[in-house]
Amino acid sequence: MHNLIISGGKRLDGSVNIHGAKNSVLPLICATVLADGKSVLHNCPDLSDVWAALSIIEFLGLTYKKSGSDVEIISECPSYYEIPDSLMSSMRSSVMFLGAILARKNRAVISLPGGCKLGPRPIDIHISALSRLGVRVSNKNGKLEFSAKSGLKGADVFLKFPSVGATENVMMAAATAKGTTRIFNAAKEPEIKDLADFLNKAGADISGAGTGSIVINGAEKLSGAEHTVIPDRIETATYMSAAAVTGGRITFNNVNLEHISAISGVFAECGCEITGENDEFSISAPQRLKSVKRVVTGVYPGFPTDAGPLLVGALSSADGRSVFYERIFKNRYVFAGELKKLGADIRVSGPVAVVNGTDKLRGAQCACTDLRGGAALIIAALRAKGETRIGNICHIKRGYEQIADNLKRLGADIIET
Repeated sequence: MHNLIISGGKRLDGSVNIHGAKNSVLPLICATVLADGKSVLHNCPDLSDVWAALSIIEFLGLTYKKSGSDVEIISECPSYYEIPDSLMSSMRSSVMFLGAILARKNRAVISLPGGCKLGPRPIDIHISALSRLGVRVSNKNGKLEFSAKSGLKGADVFLKFPSVGATENVMMAAATAKGTTRIFNAAKEPEIKDLADFLNKAGADISGAGTGSIVINGAEKLSGAEHTVIPDRIETATYMSAAAVTGGRITFNNVNLEHISAISGVFAECGCEITGENDEFSISAPQRLKSVKRVVTGVYPGFPTDAGPLLVGALSSADGRSVFYERIFKNRYVFAGELKKLGADIRVSGPVAVVNGTDKLRGAQCACTDLRGGAALIIAALRAKGETRIGNICHIKRGYEQIADNLKRLGADIIET
């Protein structure tokens, strides 16, 4: 199945359960490489990126069993230290295996990772950070070869940008390194704390996760642990956008309101009402959204870059002009051309996207360019008059579990073909 067909104009109403965070479960799967014995991850979503990560750990010599939303992983010392190109190219987060493999084998060989084409996402921050722990890297025939012949050693690491991936890689590499590692200017995202919580359950000594300074005292070894993945805040924002754009009302279960405070603030500015407790809340939207003066993406606790396209899709039919400033990815608005096929009035200039809301969106043939851009097309299509056919939905399957079925249960006219 490669297409979604949506007939817009249906008001969404009902409840939805949010699955485990894609951006958390992937590094958690990587982290199981460090832990001898059995690890169990609960609330693990059924995503193509998850299956890609499981394929990598299987290649490395680990075994796994997935039953519903539970994944059981049996880890001993991995048999291999090289990830082949075919597996590296399957997802961006494959680079997350670097720190864990180095910690177990003192060597790692990778090619550049795949994923959405949102512009340059170099791993120089990862390389620079790991070099502080005694890692050396060379480029041979297009492959990056990492080695720590004397083993990993704790050190002070200052990140020039609070990269989530680099913070996670250093945490995993340092978990069993000799001595103490301190990460300065560390990423503060909820996914960082989720990883630290799992590693600490496995026997690591990590403090400060969720702040700008993280301290890791290297442990002799880690053992398997059981852990429940935090809710996906971007999936939450996606269904919030779907409710908002259709003038609907949706109740969310298995959520964390604290994690989406910046997102909730923007929806309130749009005219939506948000009520409820931390793990369950509802959003009620007006018949037509109000525009938002300015949305600026940034690192947590700022407005997340992954939620930007979702709001662009929703506000493409709002009353008035909204302005977006993207500060993370150079080509974040690559999906704008496809959204224009539905009649959206979007003008992109470098990091700025000006969205002039219109009530004249019409169904059209379009295609996903990336994961969150594909979700933006779905959101806009829910409002558009007539039928929209969205192709290349393999991108959407990287980050959403059964999105068509969920939207149908909420009242959308949508089928997957």
